Amino acid sequence: MSTDYDIVISGGGVAGLTAAAAMGSAGFSVLLCDPTPPVTAQDQAGADLRTTAFLQPAQQLLDEIGLWDRLSAHAAPLQIMRIVDAGGPEPEPRVVREFNAADISSGPFGWNLPNWLLRREMVARLSEMPNVTFRPGPGTASLLTRESEALVTLSDGTRLRSRLVIAADGRNSPMREAAGIGVKTTRYGQKALAFAVTHPIPHDNVSTEIHRSGGPFTLVPLPDRDGLPCSAVVWMEDGPEALRLSRLPTADFEAAMMTRSCGLFGPLTLATDRSLWPIITQVAERMSGERIALLAEAAHVVPPIGAQGLNMSLGDLRCLRDLALAAPATLGDRAMLEAYDRRRHAEVRLRAAGIDALNRASQISAQPLRDLRAAGLSALYGAAPVRKMLMQMGLGARG
Repeated sequence: MSTDYDIVISGGGVAGLTAAAAMGSAGFSVLLCDPTPPVTAQDQAGADLRTTAFLQPAQQLLDEIGLWDRLSAHAAPLQIMRIVDAGGPEPEPRVVREFNAADISSGPFGWNLPNWLLRREMVARLSEMPNVTFRPGPGTASLLTRESEALVTLSDGTRLRSRLVIAADGRNSPMREAAGIGVKTTRYGQKALAFAVTHPIPHDNVSTEIHRSGGPFTLVPLPDRDGLPCSAVVWMEDGPEALRLSRLPTADFEAAMMTRSCGLFGPLTLATDRSLWPIITQVAERMSGERIALLAEAAHVVPPIGAQGLNMSLGDLRCLRDLALAAPATLGDRAMLEAYDRRRHAEVRLRAAGIDALNRASQISAQPLRDLRAAGLSALYGAAPVRKMLMQMGLGARG
């Protein structure tokens, strides 16, 4: 026996949860499934200790779909983004450039939140929506599409019929594979350590990205913790070095953090466990197929630079939602999905290429090349018109 929905969403991560809230708010009947129930507490096994910075367009979408009221009290604003080159012979700042949101906007660039907390609040929001069903436990097992509908079978044998399938099931998306859509993957031999720290010097709502070699060391503001300033850290390094750092005793790791952060915030104290993530760039050959749309990491994966990852994903979601609202009677048909691919795929490829170039520049270890990077940073980011253009592009404006 099959059950009918307007939309079936495969994948209950932050992107899938947001998609369910968005499409449910738009009036569609939605089923969201994921084989792994979301971890909604920081100290639970499997908690996602990364954070997400929602830039202004993403925050506006969250507000429209009833999520921002739940999140705003937990969010740390990002008023200034600071780029530091510390690629000299000694680990100390030699070029510093700051981007202030006040130069282009009356509000901050964005707001930073822990991923585990996002899951907690988003699951609570979905429980309030009568037209959204969330089924953690069974995953999507098979997909059969026709011109008029999609037939999805879950891992527990449940059969579903829908007008549209949204694949938000990660970089190894089973629904993307079932639809026969390939990907192009670039590997860097990098991994990222994600964790939170406290520090004596306030962050003043400044996100700081420090470049030396191996990848950036980025501190993103979080609300105070136990009366101390707190930041989320993403530390990108070549794979073997990242693995070594992940296994250091706490005191040794904190000493290594102090050196890598150039002491800009004083001694850093580890406030959470460390998690380790592989770094790749991956872009799908197309973002739609018959009765299926690819969203988030099923469509694109980029290194965590410039807060672009999930913000690109929410750009996908806004486009898909707007197309659905423009013609709800023909949800998921060929014209709608071809329009989605046309509007999003070129921009995704362009942004992925830009982030790839930035990541390669941040990885370099040879001193002459690091000196060249510093000179380029100083010249490029020091010009006011260029700086303003880069800030606007970072928020989602097209170059």
